Amino acid sequence: MALIHERAEVLATYADAACRGWVVPCFGSENLTTTEAVLEAAARYAAASGIPDLPVTVAITGAYPHRSQAAFYSHTRQVGLGLRLFLADLRELTAAGSPYARLRVMAHFDHAQHDLDAAALESGDPGPWASVMYDASTLPFTANIAATRAFVERRGQQVVIEGACDEIVDSGDGGGDLTTPERAARYLAGTGVDLMVANLGTEHRASGADLRYRGDLARACSAAVGGRLVLHGCSSVPQSELGGLFADGVRKVNIWTMLERDASPLLLADMAANADRVAGSAAAGLVASGLLGPAAPVAGRAALSHCTTAYRQEIVHRAMVGIATGFFALWYR
Repeated sequence: MALIHERAEVLATYADAACRGWVVPCFGSENLTTTEAVLEAAARYAAASGIPDLPVTVAITGAYPHRSQAAFYSHTRQVGLGLRLFLADLRELTAAGSPYARLRVMAHFDHAQHDLDAAALESGDPGPWASVMYDASTLPFTANIAATRAFVERRGQQVVIEGACDEIVDSGDGGGDLTTPERAARYLAGTGVDLMVANLGTEHRASGADLRYRGDLARACSAAVGGRLVLHGCSSVPQSELGGLFADGVRKVNIWTMLERDASPLLLADMAANADRVAGSAAAGLVASGLLGPAAPVAGRAALSHCTTAYRQEIVHRAMVGIATGFFALWYR
């Protein structure tokens, strides 16, 4: 099927997931390799589990200062162009005849900044976005509520809106204020958002060793606002705790760091194991300089099969497919 983006259909997809006890994974992407790896993982798991129309969300950030994924989608570093390319890729990958055409694929505009992304948010054409995270969390709380309410009033009949109750920061930036049940209830009442990003102790770009996830707080917030929580910073939550997120009131989980972080070492290992085919005579110099160990092969010749972008992308793609599949297995049972 084509991209799911009509508001009623998106809400119905989340309602169906809730009835089945599913947490809908939302994978961030800033390139075609990641986008297709997520869809391939979804298609494989859909076939293995007997859920041909398995729902999956693929997301991208716009002018988000912490990481503008749209800027990295094109070497022009133009955010608007990156957003259009991302949506064009998803349209083609979900069109009739594609191996991913039976999936329920939703495009999500993540961390859309209330100010920096204003042009994209107010263009008048919502495009095929299934949902938008309207992020005014850097404003004081009351101003955040007012700005988000105004956006809901303008666009809430067109697209599912996810609000950011409290700011979630990068690892090492001081943590930020956790969302209390009282603030969550006040935020929902004041904004009318469909989904709510709460600060539950996780951190963007953190590792499992930096875990701060507060399941008890998630359950308390969910009791106050219903099952509408969105968890960011999922890569900082150990696998052992992810399986219980639905019971905590979490209905959508954002994932990006783990895809990039855990695929990178596999690429490095494969390139080191094929150093001569990747770098030709330059491999011997890397060994001599100490950047590669003595076990790295240096006697062979450079091979086109190992010099191309396609070679590097295939390794990353396979790794990301495996990582994404693990999340589907956690929540689609």
